[in-house]
Parts: sequence; structure tokens; C-alpha cells
Amino acid sequence: MTPEQFLSHIRRQEPAPAYLFLGVEPYRRQSCRRALIERVIGDEDKQQALTVCDLQGRTLSEVVDDARSLSLFAPRRLIWVSNAEAALPRGKASAPAGEDEPASGGPLALLAGYLQRPSPGVVVVLDVSRYDLEGEDKAKLDRVRKLYAVIPAVVEFPRFSVQEARQLAQELSRAEGLAMDRDAIEGLVDALGADAMHIASEIEKLRLYAGPGGKIGAQDLATLVPDSSVSTIFSLVDALGRRDRMQALDLLDTLVRQGEYMPLALNFLASLFRLALAAREKGLRSAHEIQQALSRPGRPVWRSKAEQIHHTAATFTQAQLEKGLKEIYATDWGLRDARPSDRIVMEKFILALAG
Repeated sequence: MTPEQFLSHIRRQEPAPAYLFLGVEPYRRQSCRRALIERVIGDEDKQQALTVCDLQGRTLSEVVDDARSLSLFAPRRLIWVSNAEAALPRGKASAPAGEDEPASGGPLALLAGYLQRPSPGVVVVLDVSRYDLEGEDKAKLDRVRKLYAVIPAVVEFPRFSVQEARQLAQELSRAEGLAMDRDAIEGLVDALGADAMHIASEIEKLRLYAGPGGKIGAQDLATLVPDSSVSTIFSLVDALGRRDRMQALDLLDTLVRQGEYMPLALNFLASLFRLALAAREKGLRSAHEIQQALSRPGRPVWRSKAEQIHHTAATFTQAQLEKGLKEIYATDWGLRDARPSDRIVMEKFILALAG
């Protein structure tokens, strides 16, 4: 089920004895966790009623034994089990699908037996936040899903799409009494890679800065949002276009000190380069033409983004953009591989384009 279906489910009826949470997205997971705590525990003493454990430090058998144990101080209990993928047999998490079957005995048999006669008032959540629902992690997550097939109630947490992130930013800014124009919303979502948790945090900071009924425009993001695409990362594009190696390395140093997540910064650069190359190939000569040609239903290109694309297309030749995309691809692999640090991989990328 989706997070929205889960929230509706626990509002309308008693929670199931066990849930399997899958996916890496933290914002909706946090909302579901808060709602479940309120539904199961309510006004009870959370210190007694909420148990948080980790399968990297405990066994599934111990979790089941804990769920069977009744508490004199908490008639209703919630047991939250993180890193539930640790129950996979060693070496199986990355094995090809269909090569093996999850064990039918041992802890899983105990879990299946418990779910046939669960303890009243006890809810167990097995949380798997390490693997993504798509991409390279999908096969691993399918094995986890098969392992816990005895749990019928599965909640999936996919990453926010760009459109969903924009809608969330609009809803949060409205709820905070903060007026943000379209370009500011677009710039914020682009800068933060549609990361919902990060978007919520930055909007809270913007509200504190602007005050009740305050207004935030795209130009404010450069000062107020450290990761903003209109500030450091976009300046990096300029430096690369001018082949100014020293300034590009200084800007990388700024990103590192700001705690920028390098794969996110690289993703933003990749988006700019791809769209700028498309604009060059289509012969688009202005931000207005780019906005009209590259907008799609449900995925509009706002004016600020169109101006960024136009600037990037004017800064780089077509050959430089093509080379840049190849280097971005190689750098992306480097960031995923074993390496001394993200910074060294990004320095090699800068030297390849501006050295």
C-alpha cells in the first residue's frame, strides 16, 4: 500500500499486528511513524509503550519473543525494528532473484506463528530503509519482500517525483503562511533534488527569516538556502564554462564546507547539461523559447530554470556539453564506487572539464 493508503487504513480501523515498511524516502515514513505512534500508543507512556530496536544488534527471534511478552505498564505497544534487511541470510541480499528461497524455519517460522496468534494491542513494524524501490536496489528489495512474505501489510515509500516535491513545497509554504513565487518553488526543488525532508527543513528556515506573512522570491534563495542552484552550484557552472579551474575548485570547497551531498550536486549539473544540449540541438535562442519547447504536461520548465538552461547553453559549445555529460556519467560511477572521498572524485571531474 502507499503511505496515503496506510494513513487512511489506520484512521478507519485497528492497525494490523505487523507491517513491513520498504523504501528509502524519509518524509512520508516519518509521517506514517508519527501517525502510528499516535494511533497505537496515544496518551500512554511512550517510554514503556514504544520499543525501538535494530536487527543488526538483535535477532528476529528476540523481537518475536518481545512481541509475545505482555507489559504490566503498557496495554498497547509499538515495536519498531530498523534494519530489518539484516535478517536476510548472509550473501543473499544481492543474489539473483529466484536463485534461493527464504528459509522456512527458525526465526521466520516463529514470526509466521506469531502472526497467526498475535498479542492483542501490540504492533510490530519491520523497517527496511536501506534499499530503494527502483534501480540497482530493486532486486535486493525483492528478496527482502520475499523473506517477509508472511507479513501481508506492506507499505512502500518511493522517492518524491519533481512534481510531487513542488506540490509539497507549495503546501508547506502555504501552511507556514509563507508566500513563495513559482520561481522560488522551482529553484528550491531543483536545488534540493526534490528531497522532501530537506525541502520541509529549508521552508521552516525561510519562514523564520521572513516572519508571518513574509514573501520569498527566487533571488532570496542564493542567500538563504546554502544548496541553492542559483548560488554556489550555478556559479560552478559559470566557472567550468570559463575553464576557470581555480575558482571551480574554490566553489567545490564551498560546497564541501556547506555539507552538500555531492551526488545531488552532480545530478543538478547533469540536468542543466542535458537540457542545455537539447536547447542547442533544437536551435532555441532565448529563455522564452526554451520554456515553451521543453515544458511537458506535469513537468513545466519555470522561467528561472529556462534562464539557467539558456545561460548554460550559451556558456558551453555543443562539443563541451557532450563531453561534460560523458564526464558526469563517469563521475557518477566514481561516486558510487569505493573511493577515498567524494571530493576527490569531484576534483577529477572539474580538472577534466576545466583543467
